[in-house]
Amino acid sequence: MRTALIGYGLGGSAFHAPFLSSVPGLSLTAVVTSRREAVEARYPTAEVIDSVDLLWDRAAEFALVVVTTPNRFHAAHARRALELGLGAVVDKPFAATAAQARSLVALAAERDLLLAPFHNRRWDGDFRTAARLIESGTLGKVHRFESRFERWRPAVKDSWKESADPADLGGIEYDLGSHLVDQAVALFGRPTSVHAELRVLRPDALAHDDFFVALTHAGGTVSHLWASALAADPGPRFRVLGDRGGYLKHGLDPQEDALRAGEVPGGPGWGEEPEAARGTVLGRPVRTEPGAYQEFYRAVAAGRSPVPAQDAITGLEVLEAAARSARTGRVVHLDS
Repeated sequence: MRTALIGYGLGGSAFHAPFLSSVPGLSLTAVVTSRREAVEARYPTAEVIDSVDLLWDRAAEFALVVVTTPNRFHAAHARRALELGLGAVVDKPFAATAAQARSLVALAAERDLLLAPFHNRRWDGDFRTAARLIESGTLGKVHRFESRFERWRPAVKDSWKESADPADLGGIEYDLGSHLVDQAVALFGRPTSVHAELRVLRPDALAHDDFFVALTHAGGTVSHLWASALAADPGPRFRVLGDRGGYLKHGLDPQEDALRAGEVPGGPGWGEEPEAARGTVLGRPVRTEPGAYQEFYRAVAAGRSPVPAQDAITGLEVLEAAARSARTGRVVHLDS
């Protein structure tokens, strides 16, 4: 599947290109970027294209486009790809609004094209472990799901991710919050109500850098989700409480560090955590499932989206409700 990658920042270089170049059935054929030397040094067979407009002019040469541009361009680039008959993988956030997302999904269905929201954190090893424990009934009926992406980054970076312009979708809710919400939706389905706190904590920050959302799901489970750039003492990555046991897990999945270091994904030992990093159930260590980001792209190579587009729409509905809740101080109820 001849694939064009649009963007070669951290997302393109670490989370997409290594899989497009190594997963059977996919070919990293071209990269749209100004970082020509970086691409040519690592992927000498991939063509570097200077602009997205030049890519659209040559759309017939490709089957798939991967969109990992700044957030404000995600929906526009995905729409253009679909209009030109190309399948699309779209980094999070899938779109700026749920309405935009619905429009993209409708267009893909009309053209019978692949449209895959890129929520790779469903293949984090710790999340896969939590999902296995929940599905197997080891924890019993889960009444509370706690999930965190907390970091200590007191210095504000000069980046669109820190922008005050709402069109940039630069707040932490669209970054780490997108992952947290998607994981809760994957486990427990569409929530019925949303309560949120969105704050700007760092003195020089312009965009939200602290996020808390409480979701109530139809089955009665409550999800509490945190993301922060000013957490000097991060809490557990997961705390999942059921009526038969609980899963407690600290630390982060190792795949991101491995990808940043330039490792080739999917080989022996890929995504494995050391024993010392394992989580516990009722105090007893539980082996962490290997992280497996490559599974996302294996599904894409087979012509299917590994993440339901409806889940991406639900995630954006939750983020929109979170913004209303934070603004009004009220719980927002979602339509069924």
